[in-house]
Order: sequence, then C-alpha cells, then structure tokens
Amino acid sequence: MKIAVSMWSYFQSWKAGKLDLAGFIHGAKKAGADGVELLDFFYNEPDKLRVEEFDHEYLEARRAEIIEALSETGLPVPIFSVANNFAKTDPELRELAYRKIQFGVTEATKYGADVVRVFAGDVAEGITFDQAYNWIIEGLARASEFAAQMDIKLALENHGTLAGKGDQVCKIIQDVRDAAGNDALGANPDTGNFLLVNQPSHEAIQIVARYANMVHFKDFVREPAGHEGFAYEALDGKRYVGMAVGEGEVKLEACISALKDAGFNGWLSVEYEGEEDPMTAVPRSIANARKFL
Repeated sequence: MKIAVSMWSYFQSWKAGKLDLAGFIHGAKKAGADGVELLDFFYNEPDKLRVEEFDHEYLEARRAEIIEALSETGLPVPIFSVANNFAKTDPELRELAYRKIQFGVTEATKYGADVVRVFAGDVAEGITFDQAYNWIIEGLARASEFAAQMDIKLALENHGTLAGKGDQVCKIIQDVRDAAGNDALGANPDTGNFLLVNQPSHEAIQIVARYANMVHFKDFVREPAGHEGFAYEALDGKRYVGMAVGEGEVKLEACISALKDAGFNGWLSVEYEGEEDPMTAVPRSIANARKFL
C-alpha cells in the first residue's frame, strides 16, 4: 500500500487563502506523501460542473497549475474525487450529479489517476432511502458505464446515512454492477465515517474490503468535555471531532489487517478533518500511517 493525502486535509489552509492547488501539492511532498488526491471542490467552481457551463480558459489554467506542481514534485495523482448526490427529486439535479462524476472521470485521465471517489447521496427532508435507492442505482450505473469506457474505477464512499454502513455500501455496489454490466464501481472505505453510523470501523471494513478501490485513512475521537469547535454527530447522538491519524479511537491497525486479508494493495489517502493546523497535523498523520503499514 502507498500513502496519498487528500487536499481536503488542508481545507482550513485553503479556506484562509494560505494554500492553492499548487501549494497543496508542494505541501504534500514536504509532508511525506507518496501521492495526492485532488477534488473538484478546489477548482473553485463547484456549482458549475455542468460541462457546457465551464469557463474552459479557467479550467485549463487550473490544469496547467496542477501539472507544473506535479512535475516539480514528482508526485502522482492516483485519485480524483467528486461530491455528487443522486438523492434528489429534481431530475435536473440528478443529471448534475452524473455530470460531476463524468467531469471527475475525464479530469482523472488528465493526471493519470485511475480511481474516482464518488458518493451515493444523503437524506434530505421528504426523501427516504427507499425513495432514493433507484435514483442512486440508476445514476451510479450510468456513471460506471462511462468510467469503464475510460478505464477508470469508481470508489463509493461510506458517507451519510443512505450509504453509511458496510452492508449498505456492498448492496449498492453489487446492484450497480448488475445494472451496469461491469465492475467499475467499488468501495472507498472511510475509516472515520463508519463511526457516525454507529458501526466500528474495522468491523465495517471487513465487510467492504473485498470491494475496495481506495481507502480514506481518517481518525476521530469522542468530543471532549467543554469542546466548542465543530463536531460530527453520529446517529446515536454521540459527537466526534477529527484527529491526526493514529491519535483518535479508530482501530486503524485492525482496519489495515482487514484490508490486507482481503488482498487490498491500493492507495490509503490520509483525510485529516481536525482543528489543529494541517501543516503540523498532516505530516504527523502520514508518519503515523506508515507505522500501521
């Protein structure tokens, strides 16, 4: 396994205007990563991912910025991630979700990435899992057909409640594979997110590891008393905050063992979501991740 780092790990720095796409890539190199995970979010036009609406001059500038930084650091891009949501009653919004994946697949080919992280969608007022399920399968099957044509694998993240638990992820993947007639869709087990649906991460990964195309290596800890910052709330009301990898309560060594037992030898992408400065937390996360390997 190799260790990448997701640009989401540097969200705080990016939001504060301290880091751009090129800065992230150079920072990842300095932090000790073997590769980088890029996200559509950081192209700064997340609401313009209908391909025909893109400012192509802007897009080419972003690509050039990325390619130059990759050349300077020698880092590969194994993963490109998009944030889509098929749990929408509006057909136009479901079409936008497909276009986001289509964009991600196309963008992945620009950098030599062979995996695109995707979502299913999440609950919203008036939408249940049963109502959204057909939309999710239809959308991901269509995306799988496009990805297969481009020789790209998709990786469904356990995110939210519609696809939060291990068995939910597995069922969606298998139903999408049956509908698409290919195995382009696999899993992105996120070692932190399982806690938010009250499932021990290492136990969930035992369920989904056979489908893994990549892994988000993340750590959470129960919210400490008196904490006033951001916290994620789990289904049972428990609250969690992000920590540097290896410094929370996720049983990461057991997660790695489950992945190895399933024959996974792909990329672990560090995704840090804590309040500590990522410039110190991310290098430590990468160093700790290496200890687990």
